[in-house]
Amino acid sequence: MMGPLTADNISFTYPRPGFRRKRPAGTLHNISLHLSPGTSTALVGSSGSGKSTLVRILLALAKPDAGTVTLGARAVRPGPVRSLRWYRQAVQYIPQNPAGSLDPRMSVAQLLREPLRQLWVEGNHRSLVADALERVELPAGLMESRPGELSGGQNQRVAIARAMAVRPAYLLADEPVSGLDLPLRDNVLSLLGRLVREEGLGLLLVTHDLGTAARLCATTAVLSQGRIVEHAPTHQVLENPGSPEAAALVRASSALQFPCHAPAGVL
Repeated sequence: MMGPLTADNISFTYPRPGFRRKRPAGTLHNISLHLSPGTSTALVGSSGSGKSTLVRILLALAKPDAGTVTLGARAVRPGPVRSLRWYRQAVQYIPQNPAGSLDPRMSVAQLLREPLRQLWVEGNHRSLVADALERVELPAGLMESRPGELSGGQNQRVAIARAMAVRPAYLLADEPVSGLDLPLRDNVLSLLGRLVREEGLGLLLVTHDLGTAARLCATTAVLSQGRIVEHAPTHQVLENPGSPEAAALVRASSALQFPCHAPAGVL
């Protein structure tokens, strides 16, 4: 089994042009986060809190000023493509907007084969593509379709299948349902929950909405102005927030419109 994915005391500051006094958005201060296979964690915060910066560091797309990212016992840092193939296969990203990340000129089969080829994944790529589509409950008949011929929900499932094709240990999902209507949102969240429960994936769900976190994640880390101000079971954050920032997110969250339940499979 793959070891934990850990961010330990991560700090990061964007270069400041001129003499700006205001702290630039995305600054991080001593962030620590621990992800394990078969668990789901939400990273919740308002715009500018540093969520995207932390995800870029976890994806080895940006180097922190201080702190380390490790997968198991192995340190992770930005570098040449060849040095990161092992990590790109183990940790996959699901974007917020699949329409912007899926090449409209490519078929579904081509989109799913591309990371298999780039990461030198062994095995029969056609079989791996078919298996990935089956795991996200898309029919094999869509293999030759292009993104423009699919619905928003289907494109999001294609984006998830593309990540799943390389058989990763972890998924980093950036607002994966923000552009979907409620029924499609429920379907995608249910799919992600099933992948965590049944396939043992580790999931980091990045969102601004505690209601979405409550649907899927056992624990929630609240990020505000580059600091984790609360990290607790999601039901505890919702029912008894321990910081003003978490309380503000609770007030703004759609979670207040529904009863709070633990995610399926979480006691």
